[in-house]
Amino acid sequence: MNEIPDNLFYTKEHEWVLKNSEDTCSVGITHHAQDSLGDVTFVELPSVGQKFQKNDVFGVVESVKAASDLYMPLAGEIIEINESLNDSPECVNGDPYGSGWMIKLRTEASIDSGELLDPASYSQELGS
Repeated sequence: MNEIPDNLFYTKEHEWVLKNSEDTCSVGITHHAQDSLGDVTFVELPSVGQKFQKNDVFGVVESVKAASDLYMPLAGEIIEINESLNDSPECVNGDPYGSGWMIKLRTEASIDSGELLDPASYSQELGS
């Protein structure tokens, strides 16, 4: 069974969202996504201050198997990126919900708005 922490929200594109405050969140890719990609070798992230709409491509994860676009789960502005992934992209494989986080976002929409999947709904998406 895949790891699906119950304190996160999810997207159908396999990003996770951790609510940090009323209008900020952390974003990364799920255990399922990193497992499907295989060994992550490179992560391309946006710059702090860039603004995105929901579902915009905000970066790329490359692995020994494939390259995969990263999709913005909510509209907002990048307030921080995980610089450590430049030197240690394998953190995405080893700890996708911890040290493998990718961006922090100041959101324009409520994180609890129902636009994201709860853990049970994400589990159903995966067919578990």
